Amino acid sequence: MGSAQSSSSSSDPRFNSACRSFTQKELEDLKSLFTSLAAQSQTNSKFITPPVFKAFIGIDGPLGDRLFDLVTHERKDQKLTFQDLVIAKGTYEKGAKDEIEEFIYRLLDVSGDGIVGRSDLESVVNTMLNYVFSKQCSEPDAGSQQEIAQIFLNAVNFNKHDGHAESSMTFDDFKTWCTLLPSVKKFLGSLMDPSDPGSQVPQLDLDNTNRSLVLLRKEYAWIIGGALAQHELDEWKLLYHSAIHGQSFNTFLGKTSNGNGDGPTVLVIKDKEGYIYGGYASQPWERHGDFYGDMKSFLFQLYPKASIFRPTGANHNLQWCAVNFSSDSIPNGIGFGGRVNHFGLFLSANFDRGHTFECTTFGSPCLAKTSQICPEVIECWGISTKGTKEERSDEALKGTVLERFKEDRHMLNMVGLANSSE
Repeated sequence: MGSAQSSSSSSDPRFNSACRSFTQKELEDLKSLFTSLAAQSQTNSKFITPPVFKAFIGIDGPLGDRLFDLVTHERKDQKLTFQDLVIAKGTYEKGAKDEIEEFIYRLLDVSGDGIVGRSDLESVVNTMLNYVFSKQCSEPDAGSQQEIAQIFLNAVNFNKHDGHAESSMTFDDFKTWCTLLPSVKKFLGSLMDPSDPGSQVPQLDLDNTNRSLVLLRKEYAWIIGGALAQHELDEWKLLYHSAIHGQSFNTFLGKTSNGNGDGPTVLVIKDKEGYIYGGYASQPWERHGDFYGDMKSFLFQLYPKASIFRPTGANHNLQWCAVNFSSDSIPNGIGFGGRVNHFGLFLSANFDRGHTFECTTFGSPCLAKTSQICPEVIECWGISTKGTKEERSDEALKGTVLERFKEDRHMLNMVGLANSSE
């Protein structure tokens, strides 16, 4: 990043330091933004008023008030100056990781009493949901927001602290919460750079499926999408649903390979206890006799609490997909993490049972109420990105016969014949 000096001189070292975080073009853009908002504020271009600032970021209520308060260094004079804007964006968007996290943590204290209480967090979560989903659906599900807000709060470690009436969240607890729910940090970290709220929500293609049958509601997709790159939010297509296609492993493999090629997938399970969880598979589901995959895969919980568990680096036991093996050492089914017969998440080949154990691969706990699970609904979504189809077509024309028939290649590897066949 190149450095730049503002045309405005200042004795405030924070402003001078913040200016060095921007290029000259970026500073000029900030000046133009300030001039526009100050003109709307009708203050002779001297400062921005709270209503205009909150209209710009699209956030009203306690969270909008708190952000304005922090940006103006809690002066309480209701005036946001150009220096305030530069300092805030320099810290909030270009600062060190700890600086940004500290700013967001203070932002959560919407009551301004020095602690992040449960009521503060509940207010922020509801504001997030309103902002992200208000334009997504004209008729939201009854009770949807309250239920979704609760699964966010259930992931928080609240504790009682001396001198405070309600339980609260420490800074360390906040950082853990953001790790478990990256969609929260992604949202709160972009408030001063307003964009289409729907851009953070994957587009769900149900392929004429009755929406009432589908597990992956848009709020759940937003939670999972928080751990993915923007280009992976273009479109998620429903490839397999157990109630529609039957609980068949072979059907699952056929639907996921024919409908998604080599693209990543999202597996979502609802068990008979009502818990909802699953995994993001970065590699296609194809027959192997051992673990495979890469460090992009992760596990997640969606109900009754929401959390994402990424690889810890402890091992590379990421994806599992075995079918028609007769050995007990190669259990038939699909899974993620852990070790053979003790997976982080596993579904048997009959799709009628499975298990989930505490798992060092992803640092994840048992995802369900008990380690043994009975699936009620299983669905799998294919993630499509721009240009994916063209890339697949090009790849299909390349490579050897062995590369195009990966399953045969894996079998050859298992019996030590792959190299002699090349």
